[in-house]
Amino acid sequence: MPSPYVRRRRLAAELRRIREDRDLTADELARLVYQSRTKITRLENGQLRPDLADLMNMLDTLGVTGREYEKVIRLARDAAQKGWWDSFGDSMGPRQKLYADLESGADTIRSYNQTGFPALLQIPDLISALVDLDERQGPLEYRPERMADARTHRQRRLLQPDGPTYDAVLDESMIHRLAVPPLVKAAQLRHMVELVTEEERITFWVLPSDRPIPGGLLPKASFSLYTFPDPPDPALAVVDTVTTDLVLSKRSELARYIGMYDRLRDAALSPEDSLAFLGRVADRLADGAGSET
Repeated sequence: MPSPYVRRRRLAAELRRIREDRDLTADELARLVYQSRTKITRLENGQLRPDLADLMNMLDTLGVTGREYEKVIRLARDAAQKGWWDSFGDSMGPRQKLYADLESGADTIRSYNQTGFPALLQIPDLISALVDLDERQGPLEYRPERMADARTHRQRRLLQPDGPTYDAVLDESMIHRLAVPPLVKAAQLRHMVELVTEEERITFWVLPSDRPIPGGLLPKASFSLYTFPDPPDPALAVVDTVTTDLVLSKRSELARYIGMYDRLRDAALSPEDSLAFLGRVADRLADGAGSET
């Protein structure tokens, strides 16, 4: 299924172009179609799931016909689709809903993980430990049990035969600094090693803490890169900040993040050495926890 979020962005660009081609402001269009300016603006920013009846009325009012009309309606139908994540309401949190939406239609996913293990590959015990850490920072915006269920759904999508390829650069400092129980961390690392060994579409690169990263400045946050099988669907970069996720689609912005990802990957250990490294860390964590009992 195409990502409804991505199709909403494409639809938004088409609606904005159609309005501007007719020399109309958002206020003027709103009056013509008996809608609020806020609704028009949200449609043109991709922030609103389109109502097909309202959209058809708008296109008729603007005199859109033929192939252009059919193109917009196709985009609107895709943009209006609901995915499995919609059945969770707000219980899985808005940030995870965005990632689930993008993953539903992605062809490739590349991520740089500076502060945590990839959500797509987390085991239940790690998820519980992360929830405990999150609760210490303030009220949760999700229901923990529903968030965990949603994360399982995302993992199933990744592992389906038609799922995307997934490449991840893991910052070594994250592995050591994340304050979860050692045995949980060891189990998570072993799970990742097993998964990569079984799934050719998943690849890890570990970026050692003592490796310099030539060619530019260091990354300031974790981020993910998405491409989609339909060429008109724009590639996206999603940057993880403390309070929100920034979605970038401008070519200049994407180029910066693609270049940064390539530099990080080139500085990292090879996939084979990365798996060996993760296995050694898991063994040390398990041995250390055993010696304390």
